[in-house]
Amino acid sequence: MTPEWPAGLRSYVEDYLAEDDAQAAARAAGTRLGCVPIGPAGGATLRFLAATLRAKAVVEVGTGAGLSGLYLLRGMAADGVLTSIDVEPEHQAAAKKAYAAGGFGPGRTRLIMGRALDVLPRLTDEAYDMVFVDAAKTEYPSYLEQGVRLLRPGGVIAFDNVLWRGRVADPTSQDADTQALRDVARLARDDDRLVPVLLPVGDGLLVAAKKL
Repeated sequence: MTPEWPAGLRSYVEDYLAEDDAQAAARAAGTRLGCVPIGPAGGATLRFLAATLRAKAVVEVGTGAGLSGLYLLRGMAADGVLTSIDVEPEHQAAAKKAYAAGGFGPGRTRLIMGRALDVLPRLTDEAYDMVFVDAAKTEYPSYLEQGVRLLRPGGVIAFDNVLWRGRVADPTSQDADTQALRDVARLARDDDRLVPVLLPVGDGLLVAAKKL
């Protein structure tokens, strides 16, 4: 949220939809493992997007402890499959528990262990309804190019943490993560294949639809 918003408004937005026990457990596991999960408002936005797209095939870059996957799965079609990529086996083990607790069997997910920039090129062009990215910030620009390739026309790509706790708007912040987040926002804005929007939910969600 932007700091100029009235006090209490952030909590009002974040608490609009309560998380259930499975989501709360996944959030706690993510915090414990050091893979900070997406906020409730950002998660609700992912579910909304997946539902709007009637998504059957989604790629997630950064499994974490499974919270964002739960949000995506709850918006996807009943026969949809979530492909989630993470380099940390401990994260994916926690995510498997989260999916099971949320009522999703192993047939609804495909977990791939490895570096995303090695895995994504092996996935099929234009075969996915949605791509969600919450991983190494310095690699966001590369994820954008790979993600657009994977999306079907009309599909959507989303990036978490693009406001980076306000640092992207601070010209004195010149670290590599902040610069990469500025770059991915600019690239999405200037890409003629995309229709982007920057949403001030949580720590910022950059969303772009691939033109038909």
